[in-house]
Amino acid sequence: MSATEAALGERAFAKLNLILHVGRRRVDGLHPLGSIFASIDLCDEVRVEPADSDAVECPGVDEPNLAAAAVTAFRRRVPQLPPLRVQIDKRIPVAAGLGGGSADAAAVLRAANRLAGDPLDPTTLRELGAELGSDVSSQLDPRHALVSGTGEIVEPVELPAFGAVLVPQETGLSTAAVYAEFDRLGGGRRDLDLGALRMLTREMALLPVLANDLQPAALALRPELSGVLGSLRSAGALGALVSGSGPTCFGLFEDRAAAETVAAELDGAVAAGLRSV
Repeated sequence: MSATEAALGERAFAKLNLILHVGRRRVDGLHPLGSIFASIDLCDEVRVEPADSDAVECPGVDEPNLAAAAVTAFRRRVPQLPPLRVQIDKRIPVAAGLGGGSADAAAVLRAANRLAGDPLDPTTLRELGAELGSDVSSQLDPRHALVSGTGEIVEPVELPAFGAVLVPQETGLSTAAVYAEFDRLGGGRRDLDLGALRMLTREMALLPVLANDLQPAALALRPELSGVLGSLRSAGALGALVSGSGPTCFGLFEDRAAAETVAAELDGAVAAGLRSV
């Protein structure tokens, strides 16, 4: 190994889908998408260091762990990577539609690359991330982005400094189950207009068109989420959605201070801010 032997610390930031447009299922089973990702300041703390054998410690997350898969995938590309110990201080709720597992995997890829002496360039790392999961590529450089393809095409964008109130649920929701329900309901856009999404970010005109094509499927599986969305709107949210495949619901507010005030009044709610990136 050519780089430092010291442990590396990485932050794995959660994301919100402010807009998620989903296309029809392809023959390979994947769905094309057009999504505006907002990177928020809720994060996991990930520590990676050389060890005698590979180990991933992530309390509260059952095997298989996407962070462990990231180590294995990286070693296939870089066989000289030494055994690694990965410790994750989990703050992002699990199976919550916030991209926490993908962010952890991306953090592990970043750290492994540095520990190995940076043998993989950013393009190769993104390709490797895409092999692991649809959200991993976008989290290798966590920031606000327009994401397309099946998640592997990432274009940085600027977003206003909204505050957000997140309402996680005690029980997570399987992304695969939500997509299966989405297909059962006949979901899937024929065309994805990425140009229109780019224009929305340039004009900062997102609030009137916040949308999540997976939300009807998530609500079909978890009808109680409708009440959570109603509570956020009643609390003055400028817009409220299920994030990604759910079940976390979020509301946008003018700034973090406003979000903190509302979060203090809603059971189980957490305030966050859109990151300045």
